[in-house]
Amino acid sequence: MDQTQPNTTLHERRQKYIAKGIGSATPCFISKGKGALLTDVEGKEYIDFAGGIAVMNVGHSHPKVVKAIKDQAEKFTHTCFMVSPYESPVILAEKLCDAVPGDSPKSVMFANSGAEAVENAVKIARYHTQKLGIIAFENGFHGRTLMGMTLTSKSKPYKFGMGPFAPEVYRMPFANCYRCSFNKEYPGCNVACADHLETFFINHVAAEQTAAIIVEPVQGEGGFIAPPKEYFQKLKSICEKNNILLIADEIQTGIGRTGYMFAMEHYGVEADITTVAKSLAAGMPLSAVVGKKEIMDSVHAGGIGGTYGANPLACEAALAVFDIFESENLLEKSKKLGETLNSKFLEFKEKYEIIGDVRGLGPMIALELVKDRKTKTSAPEETKALVKYCFDRGLIILSCGTYGNVLRFLMPLVVTDEQLQQGLTIIDEGFAAL
Repeated sequence: MDQTQPNTTLHERRQKYIAKGIGSATPCFISKGKGALLTDVEGKEYIDFAGGIAVMNVGHSHPKVVKAIKDQAEKFTHTCFMVSPYESPVILAEKLCDAVPGDSPKSVMFANSGAEAVENAVKIARYHTQKLGIIAFENGFHGRTLMGMTLTSKSKPYKFGMGPFAPEVYRMPFANCYRCSFNKEYPGCNVACADHLETFFINHVAAEQTAAIIVEPVQGEGGFIAPPKEYFQKLKSICEKNNILLIADEIQTGIGRTGYMFAMEHYGVEADITTVAKSLAAGMPLSAVVGKKEIMDSVHAGGIGGTYGANPLACEAALAVFDIFESENLLEKSKKLGETLNSKFLEFKEKYEIIGDVRGLGPMIALELVKDRKTKTSAPEETKALVKYCFDRGLIILSCGTYGNVLRFLMPLVVTDEQLQQGLTIIDEGFAAL
């Protein structure tokens, strides 16, 4: 494609050749990216607070990632690991087994996307337990494949008109302290939403028929909802008592997004299976299922896999990501970024009545906008207006949430202080304009 053409011409060609079911949050066409900055085909520069939806934690075009991809491309681009294996997936699997929380021996399978990792996690859980039931949660998002969209909660746009869905999937309320399904308040509630799992076995699916529960440590598309620490501890205890596996969907929360390499570290809980993708390979299509070895190894040879799984270019990019986290102390930067954002957004909440809630873990943080703090009536129109205000002034941010009224922030962890302050100033001015 001729990148010198203006956005208008590219937009016309996009409308003609790209399926209309694929939406874009912004109308610009990007020609290059560096760190936390993007430049479009007309030369306009944007500060990126979206990170390709949590994919660019190490920043755009990091030199180590670029070099790793180039060096591998000169050697070979594909042999299929299931035909003629090579070294990089083995090294990467070892790093992932060490990084995923918990002391249990682990093993890994590689795939290409987050949804594919979720599909395989469910397959493995069912195979290992010889049970069928899967429990997912309200406001959860797990992808757009058949199992992925079945597990996903929100109907429009993800599931509307796409049925029938996969069988033996059941949905229960999540720990949303701002909008509690049980009309209780934390901590006096004693995290009753977790105890509800015991009742769920009576009214929806028996524990004896449940293979696994799948849950995001912080719900992403659902609005960056982060449960109390006790929540996952209680869920894990109930799962262990009933021979049910806990699948942690860390596709958006993983690889340093919350201040730890994986968000389950915040809760002190070891999942039985963890899915990871997005920032794992800094934009290259790569995902992984990391699980306890006895679970992962229970599947017969050939039962899991895929032609492109563990692609050598993607694996080398992922190894560069791990190198960057260590050499640039990115986890510490992530924690400091989270502290800065939390402090600033709490200041915004004091200034602007439209901000009903500030929440998340570390720099995976969000603002829920409401028309009235008492009624908590959602404000999706104002949210959309603020996103546009920021874009028009050179800042890319995203909305999310069941009601479309949550501003989420997923800037690269390498964002400079100057870029961060510039972006926060634009947001501040946007709220003032509202």
